[in-house]
Amino acid sequence: QVQLVESGGGSVQAGGSLRLSCAVSKYASVCMGWFRQAPGKQREGVAAIDVDGTTRSADSVKGRFTISKDNAKNTLYLQMNSLKPEDTAMYYCAARGGRCSRYWSSYLDFRIWGQGTQVTVSS
Repeated sequence: QVQLVESGGGSVQAGGSLRLSCAVSKYASVCMGWFRQAPGKQREGVAAIDVDGTTRSADSVKGRFTISKDNAKNTLYLQMNSLKPEDTAMYYCAARGGRCSRYWSSYLDFRIWGQGTQVTVSS
């Protein structure tokens, strides 16, 4: 069973940057993604990276967030730039077997989750 451990969250002012990391215990050929959940809102997909390195991202973060992975370090990253107060949420790393599907942005499409890391952006 793949295990995921996120790190890198914190508090930052609007316009700032943070980089989230997700350590993966068993690096298999899986689709991996970053999700976020703000209080009272549904968990939403932020970005995903496929087995072959193809990436997808939500319109709300395009041009600001970048998902990447380092296979040698078994680590998934989310570089977040130009952060906005509306980016404030708990961020989760997730994995699913096989390639990413067209439903990658739905939390229902992923089976394995990390514990989450909080990101707070102040105005």
